[in-house]
Amino acid sequence: MTDAVNLWSEPEHATQYLQRADTMPHRVAGEQALLEWLSDQPPRVLDLGSGDGRLLGLVRTACEPREAVVLDFSPAMLERLRERFGNDPAVRVIEHDLERPLPDLGAFDAIVSSFAIHHLGDERKRTLYREIFDRLVPGGVFCNLEHVASPTPELHLEFLTRLDVRPEDDDPSNKLLDVETQLAWLRDIGFVDVDCHWKWRELTLLAGRRPVTGTV
Repeated sequence: MTDAVNLWSEPEHATQYLQRADTMPHRVAGEQALLEWLSDQPPRVLDLGSGDGRLLGLVRTACEPREAVVLDFSPAMLERLRERFGNDPAVRVIEHDLERPLPDLGAFDAIVSSFAIHHLGDERKRTLYREIFDRLVPGGVFCNLEHVASPTPELHLEFLTRLDVRPEDDDPSNKLLDVETQLAWLRDIGFVDVDCHWKWRELTLLAGRRPVTGTV
């Protein structure tokens, strides 16, 4: 496996994921934990690697943000996003590969992501976290519902078994990293209230806030 491997530009790969996404164990619990981090009506929300818009749909139902921006680079996912939100003036769909620096879209009250950032190499993950911090308003929240590395190979195999995935079919696009390293990065960048706020095996919610006062 190398950092260059990313199958998500292939329509078949994206479609196969969507066919099984709703059956992912405990996903709803993780999404609910994420929603608890959001204020009643965050004015602006950014969704990174939005996929078919599942997470943003939940955020909009729960919180009714005034404006939302979604980023994705997969042609299949962009098609789903435009079908879902194309007629909604409150949602802006942008084609963007997270391997590249985030575009200048202004400041956001909440930045969320669901099972997307783990497709990036570790160096890019860390840089992206800094870019996210810089794009949050003071007090803004970052919530990353993420796929992380197991502490041992044995636990990773158990996780695959729970997902009914054979080891030889494990997604080579995944560049999994442990929870502790990512939490340390977020704290070093300047996020506060950082923690793993929900976890089931390799699925976790990493979250934190930009401080209300002070600069980093």
